[in-house]
Amino acid sequence: MNKGKGESKMNQDPKRQYEYHVWANDQLFAHLKQLPEEVFHAEVTSVFPSVAQTLGHMYMFERLYMAVLSELPNEEIFPKIPGWTEETQGKSVEDMQQLFADVTEQFRDLLTRTPDLNRAMTITHPRHGSLDTLFSDILQHVVNHGTYHRGNITAMLRQQGYAGVPTDYLFYLIEQQRDA
Repeated sequence: MNKGKGESKMNQDPKRQYEYHVWANDQLFAHLKQLPEEVFHAEVTSVFPSVAQTLGHMYMFERLYMAVLSELPNEEIFPKIPGWTEETQGKSVEDMQQLFADVTEQFRDLLTRTPDLNRAMTITHPRHGSLDTLFSDILQHVVNHGTYHRGNITAMLRQQGYAGVPTDYLFYLIEQQRDA
């Protein structure tokens, strides 16, 4: 399919992209619950020292970007980061899944309350300065971040002798079509 000049940007539905992200996390949690609990907390050499800590980072990131998309000022966001991190410490797979389910409902509520998911917004990063962007671009960042770390978790599981679980977008599309 050839697109004319200026039409090269993919037309992706931000809500669908987010629902893929939720689906992929759910696939991962279902898989992790089938493995021995010690796999979740086992120390490995990777981006993070364990699957649990990787998921803790993902959760903190989701809370952070929920606040960013809600347009809370950094002065309100940054003091909350240690608490979000603390919420994940020592949790079981089931407990962590519940934390993710809670933040998912908050995201879905935000998406429902946001009439224009492609609206312009400016975010400020303490080290990198301001970015004029779109709400949907930040939401895509959340999805991409999750994809990256689910890949890390797959590598961690393989280091421990366990298979990962397919979470590619294509598998989400196939399941959506099958369930339609």
